[in-house]
Amino acid sequence: MAQEKIYATGRRKTATARVWLTPGNGQVAVNKMEPAEYFGNIYFEPKVAKPFAVTETTAQYDVMATVAGGGKSAQVDALVHGIARALQELNPEMRLPLKKAGLLTRDPRAKERKKYGLRGARARFQFSKR
Repeated sequence: MAQEKIYATGRRKTATARVWLTPGNGQVAVNKMEPAEYFGNIYFEPKVAKPFAVTETTAQYDVMATVAGGGKSAQVDALVHGIARALQELNPEMRLPLKKAGLLTRDPRAKERKKYGLRGARARFQFSKR
């Protein structure tokens, strides 16, 4: 059997993660670095492990991902979304537990655009009566 590579894309805010899953022993590489090295000290390990824990596939697949855009926290969420979508692609029976855990839903929250005549998206300039 040829070593199969499963590809999926995950997104959050303006961050995008391109994820490749291959059968392996649970190693994760983000932009050719260790996750701890790339993401620094943000709390990411339980988040990244969640899709594997939900589907009971811990340490069965290696993850190779490239992330771009947004901040580090959004990139972690995009990575988790991509891993969940790749696992679903790999085995359609994993869809139900991933869906129940809320890992397949793309989080639609993003920064609201600034409107003309205002200081921000909704903030107004201070009103002066005199």
